[in-house]
Amino acid sequence: MTGRPVEGTIVDGRYRVLNRLGSGGMADVYCAEDLQLGRKVALKMMYARFGEDPDFVERFRREASSAAGLQHPNVVGVYDRGDEDGLQYIAMEYLEGRTLKQIVIDEAPLAPARAVDLVEQVLRAARFAHKRGIIHRDLKPHNVIVDAEDRAKVTDFGIALAGASDMTQTGSIMGTAQYLSPEQAQGQPVDARSDLYSVGIMLYELLTGKVPFEGDSAVSIALKQVSAAPVPPSQLNPAITPALERAVLRALAKSPADRPADAEAFIAELEAARNGLATDATAATAYVPGGAVPLATGATIPSGGGTSSYELAALYGLPAGPQATIPPTSPPLLVEEDRRDRRWLAALVAALVIALLVVGGLLLLGGKQKSVPSVLGTDQATAERTLRDAGFSTDTTPRQDNQPAGTVIGQSPEGGSKADDGSTVTLTISSGPGEGRVPDVQNLGRRAAFKKLRAAGFKVTEREQNDDVIRKDHVIQTIPAAGVPLTRGQEVISVVSLGPSKVAVPSVVGKTQDEAETALTGAGLKADVTEQEAADKDPGTVLAQDVAGGTMLSKGATVTLTVAKAPETKEVPDVTGKTDDEAVSELSGAGFKVVQEQQPVTTPDDDGKVLAQSPAAPKKLKPGQTVTITIGSFDPNLNPEPDPTTPTTPTAPTTPTTPTTP
Repeated sequence: MTGRPVEGTIVDGRYRVLNRLGSGGMADVYCAEDLQLGRKVALKMMYARFGEDPDFVERFRREASSAAGLQHPNVVGVYDRGDEDGLQYIAMEYLEGRTLKQIVIDEAPLAPARAVDLVEQVLRAARFAHKRGIIHRDLKPHNVIVDAEDRAKVTDFGIALAGASDMTQTGSIMGTAQYLSPEQAQGQPVDARSDLYSVGIMLYELLTGKVPFEGDSAVSIALKQVSAAPVPPSQLNPAITPALERAVLRALAKSPADRPADAEAFIAELEAARNGLATDATAATAYVPGGAVPLATGATIPSGGGTSSYELAALYGLPAGPQATIPPTSPPLLVEEDRRDRRWLAALVAALVIALLVVGGLLLLGGKQKSVPSVLGTDQATAERTLRDAGFSTDTTPRQDNQPAGTVIGQSPEGGSKADDGSTVTLTISSGPGEGRVPDVQNLGRRAAFKKLRAAGFKVTEREQNDDVIRKDHVIQTIPAAGVPLTRGQEVISVVSLGPSKVAVPSVVGKTQDEAETALTGAGLKADVTEQEAADKDPGTVLAQDVAGGTMLSKGATVTLTVAKAPETKEVPDVTGKTDDEAVSELSGAGFKVVQEQQPVTTPDDDGKVLAQSPAAPKKLKPGQTVTITIGSFDPNLNPEPDPTTPTTPTAPTTPTTPTTP
């Protein structure tokens, strides 16, 4: 196979391509059907040039095998690896959903709680992989897939290493550079803390809608990753708490040693921030030539202290500059000894300081500099008045935002920075959350519906009620109804089913089947009927019910009835002329009861034989009914046999002689 596979192509005799999902720096991704297992998979087909590099192929096989061993709820499963005419491929778990990058484009800035929830899922995936010796190396929102219930899964664990040598030749370097750790940008060895830096960038972007470092080229972005301090995210989103901001900026520390020790520690910091608790007193570090000395709160980090002085300024929301003062409310900081092999960093810092001095000189030549007041979070009228009183003019630009309409959500130059007296400060003013349509969540689970409504920008209140059709814990309807336009931030009521209401089971034993079914149907229940032979009950009579009368059942539940049915009839066999033993055996074997009656007979030949039966064959009876048989009984005393010596022909009587008269 050459080039991109088209719809219907069978890859490696197993995967039928359905459609193309997208492409990245290393591969095209397709939705395909696994013909052996009958399921959808995501088929990642590497670009042809990679197949020409034996080193890449070997790395790819090794890393894909490692990734296939990662079985975790927050990791996209790898099913299979192979090649098709030299094109390397991976068959992975197929997920319905959006990438985290698409969520940023569609919805950022996210509410801090939701952003933390998504990032913690990414960290759980990273923690699982790191404990097994696998570093992702290319964590970015493009590699995280989120389903409709905000469940996040990370893809491409370990695969980035296979393509590392070719990264500079791909079209993805610009996007990758935005999430690249400083040590990666410098080509240094990386460990798990490099992934944590990338996750910190992702969290920053979810909270603010922007990555901390942008530029015209990948090189310029990478240089900023190494040397520039990020704008504190709370300046872009006032909803970010100090604790959450400290967690974000700690993850973005330039030195891996200053970041959380591992994914577990990062999760703990985020949980503490989520709960409004202060994180552990893990101090930030500043590097000052001359050794390690403790700095008290309110102390000043001297000029020449290195790049970390800029990091520290960012950590506490101070303007970056040659000096940075620790706020009085800050925890004590420890200054560590300079690390070895920082000569390259010193040279870079020197260049940055020179650049700052040049910029400062230009500003001084331009006129009197004044401090710009911070007006974030105030209303437009107050902000304009404050800036006007401070000697600045204002310009405004609107932007849709969850903040109330008229609220200042951004300013340039930023508060606390220096600007020419009389210069213009541009304010970004919230135009309000805007309007959206209530999404259709009928029949969705209550949790999925809640998240979908929240994602659409609405407040959600749940109301529960019984429903005979919608399953328990699923949404019956919303108020307002789906499709109704509504201002984001307004309340939508999600009506959730408690399941069918309860009804009392009627007692129907002894009733006819029709009567019983009518009673159950009238109560909102269903009837299921089984039959049982009962010779002593009329056919159709209810003999039993599996749920006792008076029991409360959900409306629509089924009650099983046992109903009498007429026994089957059988022909009575003809036993006349047979002996009494033969007759009893045959009739009993046919299922009938036998009653014997005796009738005298005059000859011994009829003794013990059936002379008659009632009813006569072939009349049909129910098994268990009675057949009466008449048995011959000979009594020799009543019927003596004749003497064989006695003549059987009687002698003619002698005619009396009539005397003669003389």
